[in-house]
Amino acid sequence: MKFFIDTGDIKEIREACETGLVDGVTTNPSLVASSGRDFKSLIKEICEISSGPVSAEVLATDTEGMLKEAKVLSAIAPNVCIKLPLTVDGLKACKKLSDDGIATNVTLCFSALQALLAAKAGATYVSPFVGRLDDIGESGSALISDIVTIYDNYPNLKTQVLAASIRGPKHMLDVAFAGAHVATLPPKILKQMYQHPLTDKGLAAFMEDWKKTGQSLV
Repeated sequence: MKFFIDTGDIKEIREACETGLVDGVTTNPSLVASSGRDFKSLIKEICEISSGPVSAEVLATDTEGMLKEAKVLSAIAPNVCIKLPLTVDGLKACKKLSDDGIATNVTLCFSALQALLAAKAGATYVSPFVGRLDDIGESGSALISDIVTIYDNYPNLKTQVLAASIRGPKHMLDVAFAGAHVATLPPKILKQMYQHPLTDKGLAAFMEDWKKTGQSLV
């Protein structure tokens, strides 16, 4: 399973990438806006930090506009992945970009049928929003499982399921069980994943016992 970091904060991205556990970065208009940075310069800096895919989202809502913006974004760095909305225009743009060998991430997916359309359009990734579905009483992890099952039925579909809108460690566990190929998560959740009170307690006990030996390894 690949881990992408979902943030527009350069400091957080740098710290997360330094762990060696991060495979890419996702952004969206809201994250870019909260960063206070120029969009293109922000994406350029992120691409310099992460060698993996960096999702940069178009702002146009029509196919022609999306393709024009995609051309600008793709020119920033070779690892830019064009993020497109799961609309008719977005899928048209996805098909054209995919045919041209440009990586795409189709976002705002809320149904298995939408995910099937994204795969038919050649999307590199499709992003079902787990947390937002849970918010309205549906099961985001069940959607991940459904999409994975459908994709597995048709080996010619190469689209990867990128679980998005991850709200906590439990979501990460759920989407891992469901078979998501990728999960994009806020940096704080990545940190929560390796925290456990028994790990801290055990390490403290080991260190206390080691001190009693009076030994040093260096």
